[in-house]
Amino acid sequence: MSFYLFKTEPEAYSFDDFLRDKETVWDGVTNPAAVKNLREMKPGAKWIFYHTGDERTAVGTGTVLSVDPSDPKVPIVKVKVGKRLINPKPLAQIKAEELFRDSPLLKIGRLSVVPLTEDQWNWFLS
Repeated sequence: MSFYLFKTEPEAYSFDDFLRDKETVWDGVTNPAAVKNLREMKPGAKWIFYHTGDERTAVGTGTVLSVDPSDPKVPIVKVKVGKRLINPKPLAQIKAEELFRDSPLLKIGRLSVVPLTEDQWNWFLS
């Protein structure tokens, strides 16, 4: 099982939008490292939905349904909604957690698709 964190501006696509839609295609990713992370995903991968901008908070979960690598620039990643986090995690709380000390989430702040460890995933759910 693999785990990721997806960042989005809530004004562009919020977790409430995702709850309404139930499924979507994750697109708009241009950073080469983030695209690489998308290409490595497999169906069943779990991910954390993170609002950027003024909010800067992990707010929910999702699951990867499929990854179509046929687009040479960005794979087409279809995802389905999970649940709203019981305890949303703001960036300040993430930064204070030793578990994220070496995470690309903190080291490469502009990376929109970030791999997580299973321990990090479980921390978000706690």
